[in-house]
Amino acid sequence: MRHTSAQAPSVVDRVLAVLGAFSPDRPALSLSDLSRRAGLPLSTTHRIVGELARRGALERQEDGRYRVGLWLWEVASLSPRGMGLREAAMPFLEDLYEATHENVQLAVLDAPEVVYVERISGRNAVSIMSRAGGRLAAHATGVGLVLLAHAPVDVQEQVLAGPLKTYTPKTIDTADELRRVLADVRRDGFVVSDRQVEMVSLSVAAPVYGPEDSVVAAISIVVPVRGVEPRTLVPAVRAAARGISRNLGAPRALSGGVLVPSCGG
Repeated sequence: MRHTSAQAPSVVDRVLAVLGAFSPDRPALSLSDLSRRAGLPLSTTHRIVGELARRGALERQEDGRYRVGLWLWEVASLSPRGMGLREAAMPFLEDLYEATHENVQLAVLDAPEVVYVERISGRNAVSIMSRAGGRLAAHATGVGLVLLAHAPVDVQEQVLAGPLKTYTPKTIDTADELRRVLADVRRDGFVVSDRQVEMVSLSVAAPVYGPEDSVVAAISIVVPVRGVEPRTLVPAVRAAARGISRNLGAPRALSGGVLVPSCGG
């Protein structure tokens, strides 16, 4: 994360650059790695890392490398789009998993990506790229398409302006196609995302509504392409989404009526 601005980065910028140096494929980093990946002088990195380690935000391993510390997890658990959402959703995610023994996911939007709040996966479920705490491009995932379809217009336009990252030959890669799919999601109240991230799997996703009757999250089930008729999974996924919405206090779910797709965006 090199700082190219003419203005010198603030202390907060530097701290966030150090924390942002960690990634799923690089969960443990040496001081020199952190300096290089954060784009900061080694002396500055040493000082920041020392402070973060003293607060428990980073932990030093026996080999001298650093990992994200438990204190950051404690802070992250306070996010209203994190643990509270997860606690409301878990009974329904578990029921959906027990009924299918396939991958079940809960995600929120951080455009142009989705962040996976939870994932339940069985030993024999199809292998997928997502993980709890991980990110994928929103336009390429079932949960992302649901969330984008109900996002504010300016957020949609930001994503539509691209570029649209491609994972497979089936990934949506044009603004026109994405607009059409988002309109279909709003009309249908669910989406089948077919082989957009990996050629061996597809997902069925539906929206989760919050207390203001706005879409706050999405759930999906990811199954192998072969041997499964995705539309047979739609009722179960939508029922789980309704249950979570009810737990979150969504009026449309509490009323017992049909979860009619919103017309916004």
